[in-house]
Amino acid sequence: MTVELLNQEFENNRGNLKSFLVRITASVADAEDIAQDTYIKAVEKLSSFRGESTLKTWFFTIASNLAKDNLRAQKRWTENVTDITKAAALADKQFFQEAMNIRMTSTQGQFEAKEHIAFCFTCISKSLPLEQQLCLFLKEVYEFKVSEIATILDTTEAMVKYYLHTGRSKMMGIFDGRCALISKNGVCHQCSELNGIFNPKQNTQQELMKIEMVKEAEKGDKEHLFDLRMEVLRGIDPFKSSAAELQLHHLEHNRMVMEKYERKNAD
Repeated sequence: MTVELLNQEFENNRGNLKSFLVRITASVADAEDIAQDTYIKAVEKLSSFRGESTLKTWFFTIASNLAKDNLRAQKRWTENVTDITKAAALADKQFFQEAMNIRMTSTQGQFEAKEHIAFCFTCISKSLPLEQQLCLFLKEVYEFKVSEIATILDTTEAMVKYYLHTGRSKMMGIFDGRCALISKNGVCHQCSELNGIFNPKQNTQQELMKIEMVKEAEKGDKEHLFDLRMEVLRGIDPFKSSAAELQLHHLEHNRMVMEKYERKNAD
């Protein structure tokens, strides 16, 4: 293995690596720092790479270990994170002014409901125990095999299957009770509300019905709806999509709100 080949493979995987990191940390700065640290460690440990896994798996192993060191010191977010951050946003005129400026001036300032579906999953997944959150993203979004995830997280395949089962079940329960797009009893209408703010001339219901998950919601198959939600996530790069700047601005706001919320409740 040469440094040149490692460089080539790292560049091929940098996008997925950064998108994975921003989704588990909810921080653009942390995602970029950890991605860079991952490359440095990969170069430093190149002589120890024996080809027992793919380079992609190896990169994600290093990145996950670095991220875990950072995340274990943090509290998991509450399931009602969207309620907490919505209330904070409504009270923050500067947030909306900045968001509207991005919407009007940025090539990555569009608002699309499918982008917010992915954003919502990112925030709510931070309420899961860390291993469940990591397994869900690695399997459902980045499509690693169970055996590869076991390598990445240094655990057994049986534990990976357990984390996936419990993580999926927990998230399906949360969305069934919260997401108004898939349940008539859902309490969260943020996709519709934000679409009305950023796209006032657009028919929100028509836009929502373009999303397969919304079309299928009446059937009520929770497993199928979860899989469709994962399809949405897989189709979006949080750094390169047409809504990237707007949604990352929103994510940074949520991160700051939750840090403040955690400090307040720790006192």
